[in-house]
Amino acid sequence: MNGGTIGLIMRTDNNPFSIKIREGAECPAKELGLKLVTASGKFDSDNDSQVAAIENMISAGAKGIAIVPSDPKAIIPTIKKARDAGVKVVVLDTPLDPMDAADATFATDNRRAGMLIGQWAAKTLGNKATDAKIVFLDLSTNQPTVDYLGDQGFMQGFGIDVKDPNKYGDEDDQRICGHEISYGDQENGRKAMEHALQSCPDVNLVYTINEAAAAGAWEALKAVGKGDGSVVIVSIGGGCSGVKNVQAGVIGATSQQYPRKMGAMAIYAIASRTWPRIVSDFVDTGAQLITDNPVEGVESIDTATAAKLCWG
Repeated sequence: MNGGTIGLIMRTDNNPFSIKIREGAECPAKELGLKLVTASGKFDSDNDSQVAAIENMISAGAKGIAIVPSDPKAIIPTIKKARDAGVKVVVLDTPLDPMDAADATFATDNRRAGMLIGQWAAKTLGNKATDAKIVFLDLSTNQPTVDYLGDQGFMQGFGIDVKDPNKYGDEDDQRICGHEISYGDQENGRKAMEHALQSCPDVNLVYTINEAAAAGAWEALKAVGKGDGSVVIVSIGGGCSGVKNVQAGVIGATSQQYPRKMGAMAIYAIASRTWPRIVSDFVDTGAQLITDNPVEGVESIDTATAAKLCWG
C-alpha cells in the first residue's frame, strides 16, 4: 500500500492516551510511505463527528481506517458503509458492540485489566472487603464497551456478582454505594466523587475508569479529610501521571495499557498485503498491574518499572 492513505479517528485529540495512539501510528505510516489523515470528535461521546470523518475518508479514497469509537453501537452502520466500499476498518481501545462489525480490534483486554485491580483491592482490604463501601466513577451514560468491561472486570475480581454482562448498574451487591459518571476527566471526577460522598460518606474503595478521574476523586476525598489512605482508589491506564500518583499513594493500584502499541499494530495490519486472520478478530495489546504494595497471588510490577513503560 505504498503511497496510500490511512485514516485515524480518535474520540478526542486532546488527551494523553489519544496522543500516544497517534504517535504510535505515525512512525509505521512514515516508514511504509503512507499518508496518515487524522480526525476526532469534539467531545468524548461525539458520534456525529466520527460519522462525518469516516464518510470524508471514504470519499478521499482511504484504503483503511483505524478508529477509537465514541459510541460502539451507533457507529456500526457507518463502519459497514466503509467496509462495503472496500475500506479495512480496525477498531482501537474500545471494541464495537458487536465486536465483529470491524475487520479486527486492537485493544487492552479491559475486563482483565479491571479484574487485576479488583483482585488486588480485595486482597488489600482483606477482612474489610466483606463490608466494603464502593463507589464507581464510570465513563459515560451510554456505557461504551471499554466502560462496562473495565467496570465488570473489577467486580468479578473483587467478588461481586455481575448480572447482565453487557452493562452495569443492575447489581444487587450491598457493598456498591453507587455509580457516578466522570467522563474520564479530572474535574468531572472530582464533582462525581463529591456527589457520591453525599450518599456514601463512609466509602472506603473507589473504582475509576481512568487515572484522570482517580486524581479528581482524590481531590474530593482530601477536601473532606479522607486523603490519608483510608479510602483505596484503583484505576486503569498506566499513564506517566498515573504512575506518579501510584508512587505518591494517591492511587493504590492501576492496570497499565499500551496505546502506542495499539496505534502501531493497527497501521501495520491495515498496510499488510495479506490481511491477518486473528483468532476472534481481537488482539490483546496487554495490561499489567502496577502497585508498590503487591499482594500474594496477583502478579504486578512496581512504579519504577512502570515508569519506563508509561505514556503521556
